[in-house]
Amino acid sequence: MRPETLEAVRLGGASVDVTVAGGRIARVTPSARVPARMVLPLLVDAHVHLDKTHTAQRIGRRPQSLHEAIELHLADMARWTAADVRARASLGLAEAEAQGIGALRTHVDWIAPEAPLAWAVLGELAEEWRGRVRVDRAALAPLDLLASEAGPGIADRVAADGATLGAFVYGGEHQPAKLEAVFALALRRDLALDFHVDEGLGRELVGVDTIVDLTGRLGMAGRVLCGHCCALSARAEADAARVLDAAAKAGVAMVALPTTNLYLQDAREGRTPRLLGIAPVQEARAAGVPVALALDNVRDAFYPYGEYDLLDAWRLGVLAAHLEPDDWIDAAGPVPAAALGLAPQRIAAGEPADFILIDAASPADLVSRPRARREVWRNGAPLGAAREEALTA
Repeated sequence: MRPETLEAVRLGGASVDVTVAGGRIARVTPSARVPARMVLPLLVDAHVHLDKTHTAQRIGRRPQSLHEAIELHLADMARWTAADVRARASLGLAEAEAQGIGALRTHVDWIAPEAPLAWAVLGELAEEWRGRVRVDRAALAPLDLLASEAGPGIADRVAADGATLGAFVYGGEHQPAKLEAVFALALRRDLALDFHVDEGLGRELVGVDTIVDLTGRLGMAGRVLCGHCCALSARAEADAARVLDAAAKAGVAMVALPTTNLYLQDAREGRTPRLLGIAPVQEARAAGVPVALALDNVRDAFYPYGEYDLLDAWRLGVLAAHLEPDDWIDAAGPVPAAALGLAPQRIAAGEPADFILIDAASPADLVSRPRARREVWRNGAPLGAAREEALTA
């Protein structure tokens, strides 16, 4: 394959020429021309649900709350088969690859002591998609289940599969003691933790406070990720600031989910929502907390729209939370990569030629032009060409 040069593309804040040869980046050199396109590393999504994806057409109605969405989802889950999960998750992975996602973490609902059907299916898919989309699994179990006698068995299976331990944390009695039990499970097995926490707007939801405290006290900096954290947006500003400062010191990362939280939080039939329900991401980053933006749900009971287009969710987050696009483009790549323990992808000489080429001059331009042409390059060629070459080799 002959060398090819992408001239005058924006990389970070600079205009450069990127030369590709032999499936790798041969050189990156400064350009004096004003760029009309930009190049991004492959995207990383730290929070999706491949097990329940593409079930919206079976749900039948719009839920009016998170808890109603859970009920609708559980009713559908009872009908799942391995073939069904595989087909839907494969569609999601194909969408993700086509939109430039190179790695993702999928949560897998784990509602009984034994491993769920979807856990094995997604493990198989992770192997099959190796080299195309990296799939990291996180068990998503009710806090009460993990803190029960079933917890050690669940944690053992998660550790054996090289996965991440996760829990759904939403109020309840004896929450601090139960969370301490989950941290103990993780520490004994050297597991990272990923929580769905305080996914509501009640000021009594303070699970994230305990998680932050335990992370700091038990020395788990860099190994704990908190998703949602919606209730922080409803707390007094000084109180939320105290929690965020503590989270930064403890080494806790946060992932915000604009689509699902805008869809479900403060939802009531026949009434316009008054509250966004998105975590205070600007304040979190200002305090020093790493903040990622992620897709969360795609066409299921929790959010019945979309596809695996992380830049679409990123754009929604930028608009809803009043973020500066140039400052927050890393929330779809380097920040979530670090939260998942992945090495950051670089666009530099000698690196694999895997990146996204977009006909937008900057992240701000991409917000204005969401339908700007996007070309995903893998192994030194646009995705379609690379796949065709592989098939004919």
